[in-house]
Amino acid sequence: PALAPDLVKEFVVAGHNDLDKVKSMLAAQPKLLNAAWDWGGGDFEMAIGGAGHMGRPDIAQYLIDQGGRFDIFVAAMLGKLDVVKPILTAWPELKSSKGPHGLDLLHHAKQGKEAAAPVLAFLQSL
Repeated sequence: PALAPDLVKEFVVAGHNDLDKVKSMLAAQPKLLNAAWDWGGGDFEMAIGGAGHMGRPDIAQYLIDQGGRFDIFVAAMLGKLDVVKPILTAWPELKSSKGPHGLDLLHHAKQGKEAAAPVLAFLQSL
């Protein structure tokens, strides 16, 4: 059965800034891990996507450790040049791809601060 929409939205919102709530909600309902909320207009977001564009590596890493899916945007925020570089080498057009809320890879790399500096430099060199 589908998860309650309000529960999914609450979890995705928590993924933006509240690690304790993410942990407690996931413990109570493990199927929330990869649940996505539709903000409208094709803007689907998982909790890990919120962590990615808000610069919350602690939340993103926790969700990954639980087996959560992640994408190039989260990898950019986490500073995973070994993930981002080969993807963009194979598909350079993805540099202009948009993540949750229409935010690009540069935004995500900037949110990763010092840990994502190599990714940011790589993106700026393209």
